[in-house]
Amino acid sequence: MFRHLAVLALLVPSALLAQSKQGRGANNPFPGGANPDGSLRPTAPVTRLFTQDAYTEYSILAPGSEQFSIRFITEETRPGATELVNATRGGSEGSGIEVYDPRTGKPVKFTYQPDPNDPETHAIHATLPIPVPEGGIGRVLILKTYKDARTYMMHGDDIVWVRSLSGYRLGVLLPPGFSFISSNVAAQLTTAADGRLKLAFANPSGQSNPVTIHAHKTSAKFPPLDYTDMFFDDIKTLYDLDAPETHAIKVEQTYSDYRRGEKARLDSLAYLRLEDLKVIDLDTAKPFTPAKSGGAMTIKLDVPITDEKQSAHIKITGTLKDPAYKSSNGDLVFDRPLHGLRNTVLLPAGWEVSGCSQSGTIGSYQGRAFIALINLNAENNYRVVIHARKIQ
Repeated sequence: MFRHLAVLALLVPSALLAQSKQGRGANNPFPGGANPDGSLRPTAPVTRLFTQDAYTEYSILAPGSEQFSIRFITEETRPGATELVNATRGGSEGSGIEVYDPRTGKPVKFTYQPDPNDPETHAIHATLPIPVPEGGIGRVLILKTYKDARTYMMHGDDIVWVRSLSGYRLGVLLPPGFSFISSNVAAQLTTAADGRLKLAFANPSGQSNPVTIHAHKTSAKFPPLDYTDMFFDDIKTLYDLDAPETHAIKVEQTYSDYRRGEKARLDSLAYLRLEDLKVIDLDTAKPFTPAKSGGAMTIKLDVPITDEKQSAHIKITGTLKDPAYKSSNGDLVFDRPLHGLRNTVLLPAGWEVSGCSQSGTIGSYQGRAFIALINLNAENNYRVVIHARKIQ
């Protein structure tokens, strides 16, 4: 399944900024950051079911220009919101801004305004195509170019690109005619259709990710490779476990589909045999009607996808009955192949995690334990076994 999330830069909505400032108060026991002596201060317990919500792609432009372009989609989940704000990092000079509705591909209105409290910081104020509906998500596609001599510099004829990338899913493209000398992050390396070399990577912690890339001129010609960027796909799946003796799992999956046409195939139903299936258009919160077409389940899009600026934003929900989810010798056992980059398993109330066969982040959501897994395996699926014990 080829799904592409148009890339996304750093987004800090004003409501989150306010919460963040409150969280840094003197009475906050988990402030994060560092003490004056360099020792770390504890951060708050993990409560987010998913990380890596944003994909950002940076294209390094001509040597000496100090410029790089960014393409991304920003999201707003507050019902009734009519505007989305995206800030330019202080010291980065923004230009060439374009804003589009990802559903239709049409331009939307925006302003680019300085922050009255910080003249170095500007923000894009984009008008959402419609107010965010209850149960939906507002989106805009933003394209822009940054100029930042602190980030993009030359060492002789070599490129040096250094930037602190705050978590999420990331890609960096070199200019044509350049190859890597080094990169300090573990990443998938591929060649784009136009011959540019590209790094793709994620930071599973979701925290700041300092990246330094060195590249030099080369006479080598790089043919395109068919390695699909494993971090483009924004699919995320929540497995909400009922009591283990029921073998029942509530499933919620969201993703963006960029494939052109008037219909979208529901490929994940090949491995999710869902009862009580519901499919929602997250842009409008209106239901789609699934139907069989050529052996596959499809939905008819209200707005056909005709160009690269468009995508369908889809949520699938239903219930899965899986005998491999069970109770065994007092243990809750979840044993299942999982697909895609991000999967979170939410335990029933009253159960404590005792084991997980793959790397995952442990957290608590509304009093229930969960494990959030980031699959860094390009084969797209892997087996996960989770054990838990009931509170006595």
